[in-house]
Amino acid sequence: MTVCSLDITRADVAARVLDLQRQSYEVEAALIGRRDLPPLHETLEDLRACGETFFGVFEREQLAGAVSYKRLGDTVDVHRVMVRPAYFRRGVARTLVTFVETCEEDARRFVVSTGSLNAPAKRLYAHLGFREMGEREVAPGLTITEFEKTRG
Repeated sequence: MTVCSLDITRADVAARVLDLQRQSYEVEAALIGRRDLPPLHETLEDLRACGETFFGVFEREQLAGAVSYKRLGDTVDVHRVMVRPAYFRRGVARTLVTFVETCEEDARRFVVSTGSLNAPAKRLYAHLGFREMGEREVAPGLTITEFEKTRG
């Protein structure tokens, strides 16, 4: 599985990422019972202007998964981990998160969050060595679980 950089400022790339994002977050919305997740309502313009660094994995010309993050000092804040449902349970998310950790080798801290009812994502982050830091209500009835991984 090869990870490559995605230039989200290009409209064609952003459109592919947005399609992937909607498919991926539809599954999370079903898992947590909420259709009002911000990634499901983001526009192409919002995505292109987000200021995040994106990487993706392609399988036969199809964008199978993508990850985005922002680096703030010695902290990498992973904003999105998205996998097309047809590629679930094939190691795509693990590959992407591990790639970010390798790419940002001098970072001391990595943070990521997911819907508190998204058991598959929570298991993945725990398996990758992230420590659960707690839950936070981000909207009435919508709670996220925050994870952290430190090194050095």
